[in-house]
Amino acid sequence: MQVAPGRRQTGRVAFHAGEAAEACVARAYQRRGLQLAARRWRGAGGEIDLIFRDGDAVVFVEVKKSASFAAAAVRVRPAQQKRLFAAAEEFICAEPKGLLTETRFDVALVNSAGEIDILQNALQDV
Repeated sequence: MQVAPGRRQTGRVAFHAGEAAEACVARAYQRRGLQLAARRWRGAGGEIDLIFRDGDAVVFVEVKKSASFAAAAVRVRPAQQKRLFAAAEEFICAEPKGLLTETRFDVALVNSAGEIDILQNALQDV
């Protein structure tokens, strides 16, 4: 199946916009003193946009970019959350404390103006 050139270009633009949003969010966390552990980490369970170390704790960050913060927030769907938790569990198993490692799941929203709204502890595995 061929993809129309316009659609391919739109996908490329979205990919690069997402990369730029992730880079901005990474810098925001680093300014807060967190250390970047991984970017676009992929495990069998799925991909995690950004992973930081905050002392002994590990912070998993899902980055969502859209025209507004509200539009970005609704893009974090339950199926994606499930994949994020599965991938995070896989990552944590390799940590010295394993599943006893302190974790946090944040969502970083980026609007069309490039502003960032970080929602700490936004996702909780139940």
